[in-house]
Amino acid sequence: MSRLRLTDIRKSYNGGEVVQVLKGISLEFRENEFVSILGPSGCGKTTLLNIVGGLDRYDSGDLLLGDLSTKNFKDSDWDAFRNCSIGFVFQNYNLIAHQTVLQNVEIAMTLSGVSSSQAKQRAKDALKSVGLESQMKKRPNQLSGGQMQRVAIARAIVNNPDIILADEPTGALDSHTSVQVMEILKDIAKTKLVIMVTHNAELADKYSSRVIHLLDGEVQSDSNPIFKDSAIKNPNDTKDANQTVTKKTKLKKTSMSLVTATSLSFKNLLTKRGRTIITSIAGSIGIVGVALVLALSTGLTSYMDKLQSDTLSGYPITISKGVSTLQMGGGNNANSLLGSSSEEGKFTNDNIIYSVDNTQNTLQHTNVLTQEYTDYVSKIQSVLPNAVNAVSFSRGVGINLLAKGEDSVVKYATTAATATEALRGSKTYWQEMPNNEDTILSMYDLIGDGSRLPSSKNEVAIVVDEYNNIDASFFEKLGISATNSDFKLTDFIGKTMLKVIPNDGFYTKDANGIFSAASASEYGDLYKNADGVELTITGILRIKEASSQATGYLSSGLVYTTALTNYVLENTQKSQISIAQASSDKDVILNAAFANAAVKEQKLISLGIDTKPTSISIYPKDFSGKDAIKQYLDDYNADKTQDNQVVYSDLAETIGSTVGTMINTVSYVLIGFAAISLLVSTIMIGIITYVSVLERTKEIGILRAVGARKKDISRLFNAETLIIGFSAGTLGICISYLLIIPINILISNLVDINNIAQLKPLHAVILILGSMTLTLIAGLFPSRMAAKKDPVVALRTE
Repeated sequence: MSRLRLTDIRKSYNGGEVVQVLKGISLEFRENEFVSILGPSGCGKTTLLNIVGGLDRYDSGDLLLGDLSTKNFKDSDWDAFRNCSIGFVFQNYNLIAHQTVLQNVEIAMTLSGVSSSQAKQRAKDALKSVGLESQMKKRPNQLSGGQMQRVAIARAIVNNPDIILADEPTGALDSHTSVQVMEILKDIAKTKLVIMVTHNAELADKYSSRVIHLLDGEVQSDSNPIFKDSAIKNPNDTKDANQTVTKKTKLKKTSMSLVTATSLSFKNLLTKRGRTIITSIAGSIGIVGVALVLALSTGLTSYMDKLQSDTLSGYPITISKGVSTLQMGGGNNANSLLGSSSEEGKFTNDNIIYSVDNTQNTLQHTNVLTQEYTDYVSKIQSVLPNAVNAVSFSRGVGINLLAKGEDSVVKYATTAATATEALRGSKTYWQEMPNNEDTILSMYDLIGDGSRLPSSKNEVAIVVDEYNNIDASFFEKLGISATNSDFKLTDFIGKTMLKVIPNDGFYTKDANGIFSAASASEYGDLYKNADGVELTITGILRIKEASSQATGYLSSGLVYTTALTNYVLENTQKSQISIAQASSDKDVILNAAFANAAVKEQKLISLGIDTKPTSISIYPKDFSGKDAIKQYLDDYNADKTQDNQVVYSDLAETIGSTVGTMINTVSYVLIGFAAISLLVSTIMIGIITYVSVLERTKEIGILRAVGARKKDISRLFNAETLIIGFSAGTLGICISYLLIIPINILISNLVDINNIAQLKPLHAVILILGSMTLTLIAGLFPSRMAAKKDPVVALRTE
């Protein structure tokens, strides 16, 4: 235990007029004695006590605890000094109302790093020493004045301080209880220094071992002084006093843990349950708004992703032979091969009209589907088996297809259509089926008795939509009048009503070597007598109920096999017209020169002379597969010049990105509106925290008196805002999950979409953390204000 010394302590206050309260107090105290300080009101007794206890600062002089000077103490040093060396006993007890008796005593040890179990046991022992072992679980307002003062004494001694400071400890007690308190303090003084400020001279003379009288800030008398230290004998000899300063004695720094701060704040909030609940509900409103927007946005995005995955992932990536026109950017900026546009120069404020040649703003790129490229794409299914469902090569060869209708035979137009062209409205009703039966059957049902997929060159199938509908123009191409007519499935399944006529049967050559196609009047005879392949309708395909993905695969109408294409190519290459056209620079049908090379090339393709594909359709399994396919195609272009690169088109990506942008835009707007209510509730929580600071001012003083640092006080109120933020966020999330149930039911009844509102657990956690962050920010100013409060002023607050 260290001896306390005061050397020429001076203190004044400036309240418009400077008032000197202490005028050079020099005192030394024994390590264990009971000292009473007497004097009239305003003589400086309480100020002296507050300076000794580190609650107030002296203007000059020095206060030493043994060999430790306090001249250069920082705030944290004073906090540690109060926690380790000082125990306070106040006239009005200064107990924390929302803490139990036991917790009030434990509070000092929570700042000094004592373990929870040890702190509890020491608090119990301290209460037992003052005769309150049976009152530990009660709250201060359940005790008498004498009992509360004994709790204050237990709190003062529990941390085993060197010095006990008692400010009018009997001032609010009756005479009988006062005697009990004085007996306790006298007993404590046997092992510690007890300094008591009092007006009661009778009690001071009876129980104290030393009485000091103050008057006008000076020591008038000392009944048992010490004159051993030169600094005390000669207060003006500051050199001698300074020589006593050493660094041998060190104070253990105090710290309030976040757990302790949270516990104190939580218990305080429980004492104001109604306000806490209302505040949490108000704070949750913004969270509910944002959560519901996120839930709807997430659910809608998930629904659209699934819809796009089911519907759009089936749309093939298409590589078409020939010229692609790509739009370039404005101004002088050249565009990339894929045509990304420049934003520079848009909506200019320049006072000028620019003259431009729009033909210079387009890029004409010609895809050349070489044998090298065709072979490269042919390997994609083996390279990416998990990404590719099927690869379809479209040949531009013309097929002479005749249809036997109701009363006559008609020519069925078979102009080749790619999947992309079909999506854009082409009505050929004639499409080569991807060569992957498992994939087709995974997305389409075969309907009708005996219905099966075509498997050979002489077999075809009909594709209908989910309503078994097919456009009337399809039947007209077959020579069937479909006006106001319905058909049975068995009217087509197993029927042969189409025939492919070879070129040598369809075209005839005159004496001049000019070829002419069969006329409409000859179709019936050709169908009946000419060699060819009769096509049997083997089945009818309808999209599966759970697979809208199939819409990208087969369009309504007739689908045929790759075997038929191969047969037609082989046949046409051997035909007279193809042989004649291959060796002629003129059109052997028109007997005229070709308009240009492109027209000639198209003629060679239609006659099967040029067998390179006119387009390639790659069918992905899903969206991720589509990305892998596109990367594979990009790899081919990596080392090619621009002219030799091959451009592909992906309609699904364009549609998907547009839909995604719309959803995100709407979500951001709605979240913005919801955030306004969240901001308002956050400001309200800041105001509530400010009110809490005002209400807990005395508690702030008590905590500072037992050694709490400024940052501990700040942490206390930050913990309170975090609790409110957590409560508001959790309540908001719970309300949101409850609201999602009727919202999903309502939307399901209105638009037949199930579980559209989906709040992800990750989003819920983020919102709770966001709520805590916002309330923490809102409480920063009130918490700083609390930390800056003067502990002496705070203790005087009622």
